[in-house]
Amino acid sequence: MIKIILSTLCGCLCLAAVAFAAVDINTATTQELTGLQGIGPAKAQAIVEYRQKNGQFKSTKDLAKVKGIGTKIVEKLGGEITVKK
Repeated sequence: MIKIILSTLCGCLCLAAVAFAAVDINTATTQELTGLQGIGPAKAQAIVEYRQKNGQFKSTKDLAKVKGIGTKIVEKLGGEITVKK
């Protein structure tokens, strides 16, 4: 019984870690981007299109260059987004 409880707890912790992992805006799909607060399907598509046209983002602040996304949204996203190098 204790093994079942421990394995369930471990599974929940692993899922929580994945849920709280920052989204890399250079590799995220539109589906992954829509999981971010304030990013709907249209903004997610705009991010992907901007990335395809202009190349990868150098920093998370560059996300504000995408039409429809301002500095306030970027600030609100804070630790939810990242740019891995």
